[in-house]
Amino acid sequence: MKFLTVLFCFISITISSQQILPERQRAEVVDAILKDRFDNLLPKLMDATGFDMWILISREYNEDPVLKTMLPATWLNARRRTIIVFYRNKEENTIEKLAVARYNFGKNIISAWDKEKEPNQWKRLMQIIDERKPKTIGLNYSDGFNICDGIVKTDYEVFMNSLPKSYKSKVKSAEQLAIGWIETRTETEMVIYNQLVDITHDIISEAFSEKVITAGITTTTDVEWWMRDKVTSLGLETWFHPTVDVQRSAEELGNHLYAFSNRPEDMVILPGDLVHCDFGITYLRLNTDCQELAYVLKPNETEPPKYLQDALQDGNRVQDIFTSNFETGKTGNQVLSESLEEGKAEGLRPAIYTHPLGTYGHSSGTTLGMWDSQGGVPDTGDYPLHENTVYAIELNTTVTIPEWKRDIRIMLEEAGFWGENGFRYVNGRQTKLLTIPRVKDHQGN
Repeated sequence: MKFLTVLFCFISITISSQQILPERQRAEVVDAILKDRFDNLLPKLMDATGFDMWILISREYNEDPVLKTMLPATWLNARRRTIIVFYRNKEENTIEKLAVARYNFGKNIISAWDKEKEPNQWKRLMQIIDERKPKTIGLNYSDGFNICDGIVKTDYEVFMNSLPKSYKSKVKSAEQLAIGWIETRTETEMVIYNQLVDITHDIISEAFSEKVITAGITTTTDVEWWMRDKVTSLGLETWFHPTVDVQRSAEELGNHLYAFSNRPEDMVILPGDLVHCDFGITYLRLNTDCQELAYVLKPNETEPPKYLQDALQDGNRVQDIFTSNFETGKTGNQVLSESLEEGKAEGLRPAIYTHPLGTYGHSSGTTLGMWDSQGGVPDTGDYPLHENTVYAIELNTTVTIPEWKRDIRIMLEEAGFWGENGFRYVNGRQTKLLTIPRVKDHQGN
């Protein structure tokens, strides 16, 4: 606990200066967070989901997505066949963390296999099971949640064929446990998350400025690659290629795919354009996902037209309606349905497609709509909202702009946290359009 307190203070100090840690310090932070999650979060999750044993099996370069989030900071992949066993003794309030592998799994999980004593890895795993006599054994297979479906067919078959008959009926899908591990954020992780989103906002702010965009010359593709280069120069990574698109009076509104796959490349950004981006980074094993908007000023303009400012307010209103419907235990489909109904009752034209965000960009947890499933999402949308979880609050509203004689779509996305005190944005949200270029007050216009 003392070490975590020191770590917490260290992270707080680095945030104030926007310092991005060197690799060695990143590794120290990652391993400390993993220790906290193994020792304090995992026992609670196993108790809540009714598992006293959880087994994860992976082979090198073919990792179970859940096991991949447990890798020590100095491991980029599993080694050979890696088998991890967690055993929870609720009565004694202990949790064993064992690796049926030739190596210790970092400092947190100790090797429990001596190949000289027992050459067969599967037999050693069966010995560990029989010594502890678990009531329920969890394996990572799932139909509805891709990240929780990590055990491959061959490993599953060998495991079940090796397992004594008396234990076969005890094997269950660890879907709920795996989702809990993936979606739940700790207090320390949330301190880090604030910095991640702040860095993301700063990169977008710079990209949507005269430092990067010269109206009439710079293209949308230029800005996308600038963002990639900026992230690389900071020693970070993107978890998806950024997209930049424009809406203007001369263009027709495309379908929902327009901003992602059907938009023309290398569109020259012009004065009067409403520019939109979709951008996210990866840092300290967490991910961000953000969409923001900027307006390209015309000569003699010092701010965006009121009709675009009002349109952004409509987007903010959809956000408010949506997040006000969050409630622990509600399913994503319930929140989606209530929010769309309220928005439409106010005369808005919303679409909501919010997803869990965390150790993966499109993470496990409840899904609150998809752009092509506004009536609800089977399986993932039926999963209930849990506390201490993060979501990409992704949505849009369609707004008619008489001045442009067309509809536009206000597309927004920000990281939001749901906890015991309700909903909050991790690092704020966009409530004003960025301007390209920034207005220089001392020059009048």
